[in-house]
Formats: sequence, structure tokens, C-alpha cells
Amino acid sequence: MARGNHGGPNDTKAIVTRLAQLRAQRAKLLGYPTYAAYALDDQMATTPANAIKLLTDLVPAATAKARGEVARMQQVIDAQNGGFKLTAADWEFYAEQVRKAEYDLDTEQVKPYFELNNVLQNGVFYAANQLYGLTFKERKDIPVYHPDVRVFEVFDADGSSLALYYADNFARASKSGGAWMDTFVDQNKLSGAKPVVFNVTNFQKPAAGQPALISFEDVTTLFHEFGHALHGMFSNVQYPTFASTAVPRDFVEFPSQFNEHWALEPRVFANYAKHYQTGAPMPQALVDKINKSRTFNQGYATTEYVAAALLDMAWHTLPADAPLQDVNTFEPAALTRFNINLPEVPPRYHTNYFSHIWGGGYSAGYYAYLWSEVIDDDAYYWFKEHGGLTRENGQRFREMVLSRGGTQDAAALYRNFRGRDPQVQPLLEERGLVPVTK
Repeated sequence: MARGNHGGPNDTKAIVTRLAQLRAQRAKLLGYPTYAAYALDDQMATTPANAIKLLTDLVPAATAKARGEVARMQQVIDAQNGGFKLTAADWEFYAEQVRKAEYDLDTEQVKPYFELNNVLQNGVFYAANQLYGLTFKERKDIPVYHPDVRVFEVFDADGSSLALYYADNFARASKSGGAWMDTFVDQNKLSGAKPVVFNVTNFQKPAAGQPALISFEDVTTLFHEFGHALHGMFSNVQYPTFASTAVPRDFVEFPSQFNEHWALEPRVFANYAKHYQTGAPMPQALVDKINKSRTFNQGYATTEYVAAALLDMAWHTLPADAPLQDVNTFEPAALTRFNINLPEVPPRYHTNYFSHIWGGGYSAGYYAYLWSEVIDDDAYYWFKEHGGLTRENGQRFREMVLSRGGTQDAAALYRNFRGRDPQVQPLLEERGLVPVTK
């Protein structure tokens, strides 16, 4: 917590406060009252006030849940005759004890039901077929850049060839870590190019002749990255500049996070969650554990994230004529102003080492991750309200969202699909921060 904030040559306080001041001055030169106003002008949120409202709307439920988690861990401490009150430094240690007692999900128990190719073919591709009518044919005649890479030709509901999809799933020494989507060719009507899309993940490659068994977290990653891939494949725009995922930062994760929901949709889950040796479906007790584990520790996770995002906004809504701030005064005052200054749950990043906003391209934009989650949950609830996993619903989502790329204002595009602006209630329910409404 003292990183970059303890004097000496590695102290960052003077650098970050000067950065905040220079950004505000730059924004003023460009005609904006604050740097956040400048940065959000072309985003879905459009104004700092909208982003801050989203974040502060989450604060009451998130902090209430976090306080409940504190109380539960305090029970563990007291039962062990610890004789002290839980602090931020104790959280991970005691949260793990609660998780094992109440939410324990043994990854090795579930992995035999998640064989990689089966999850891809009978989970990810199956959901895309049920929603959008897509079918997939593996093409072994198309060159690949590594022997592990697989290529699929994607066919539309009418049988026409829509795109090529490359799947690069296994880790190797020469490969960057993480998971992502990108394109080799962007769709556009200008040249008539069809999309060539790829997904990269870093799953452990099995020994020869052995199955590639993955965790449910990995399953979710497959669905997530394929959501980006669908955004690329369904692009139907004139100019490549606006194709595929060329959308605002606070909108780009929406299609991918939305697609994650189908991983646990009962019909989809039953189609792929089968034992790789026997074909038996996953026992309901394990399914229940997966569902329950999704809401574990969400008070903490939401609070620490929202606190950091609000801290980002506090720094970047300073006006150009504001004096240089004192980090150790400004930060706690900002968190107190937003009613999120919980001593047991510090912000995910303190000001002095918040690299996302000072050097990582997320200045006045750290809220974007949660903004995308709000709209993805809200959109998923539209599906639940209108019959769920159906071709009609999928086609509507494709035409009104996934095919448009960056050709429309993102807020208007979402409003046209949903019939209103996004609301936070679905996210609160999905994260277990409030009871699910019927």
C-alpha cells in the first residue's frame, strides 16, 4: 500500500499530481472543462457525470455486501479465538477459509467434464448455432502459422460462407500470455472483404494422446473471446475503419461479456458439460457449486474496483486551475465523498501505483470494464424477458448490435436494442449483491 509513496527516488506522488494538472490544462485548451469530459466525449458514457452515476449507483449494494463478508470472516476469527478485528491485510487469508467452507469448487473434479474440443464444438459453436444459425466446418487445407492452430469456415444460416475463424488455444514458449481476439482481415463492403478472425488463449497443451481438460474459468474465457469473434464475423459495414470491434472502449467488451452468459445457460451447458470418458452429464451437485461460486467475495471485488474507478474520476475531473494536490489528502477525501472509504477494502490500486490511469491508456476510463458489464447483464436480462436462447432473439441482437461496428453512437445503438438506457439492477443480481427479482 506504500508503493511509490514512501519518499526517495521511486516516489511517484509529484509525477502523478503533475500529470493530473497537465491533463486538465490540455483539456481546457481543447475546450473541455476537465480531462474526463475530454476523454469521454466519444465514449458511450459521453460525460463524467454518467460514468460517476453508474459507479455510485453500485456503491450501496457493493459496500453492504462487503460489510457482510467482513462480518462472516470476523466470525471465523472469533471462533478461532483470534482476538482481533479483521483488517485489509487479513482479507485473502480468511476469505479463503470461508470459500473452502461454503463455496469450495474442486477444479480437478469439474475438469473431466470440460474437454476443450467438446466445449468448443458442443458449447461455443452450439450456442452460436442456436442464437444465430451458424455452422462450422474445420478446414485442414488452409495454411496456419503454427501446427496447433485450427481453422474453421463459418457458414451463415442460409448456407453462405460468412467468415474464417482461427483458434489458437495452447500455450507455447514463443507466445504472449493471456487471451484475446483480433482480425487478419476486417469485413468491409468497400473491397468486398469477408472477415478472417482469430482467438488466442493459453491453455496447457496435453501430452500426446491425452485429452485437453480445462477449468470452468477457461470455459468462460472461450465463450468470452468468441463473443469478440462474433462481433468481427457479423460486421456488416461499408468502411473497414468502422468494422468489427472498432467501437468505444466502454462498449468493446459488451459483446464478449454478453456471450459468457451462454456458458451456464442450461440447454447449452447440458450439451457440452459431459465426462470425456463416459459421456455422462455433470452431476447436479457440481453444477450447483459452479453457480454458487460465481457470487463468492463479490462485495469485496465490486467495492475495490468501484473505489479505484471513482478515484480515477476524482483525479480527472479536477479543473485546469486547481492547484497541485496532496495525494495522501486527496485520495481518502475522494473516497469518503463517494461513500466508499471502507478500511477493510482499499481501492484495487492506490493513486501512486495506478498504472492503468497514469501510463496505461485508461485515464478517465477505468470505469469502462464495469460499464461494459452493466450493459452485458442488462442485455442478457432482455433475452431472459423475451424467451431466452432463441433464433429470433439472436437475430435481433446480431442486426441491432453485432453487425453495426462503430457506425452508430454506441449509446443510441444500445438504446434502440434495449428500448431504454442500461440499468444496474441486473449486474447487482448477477454478482449476488442483491436478491434476484422474479
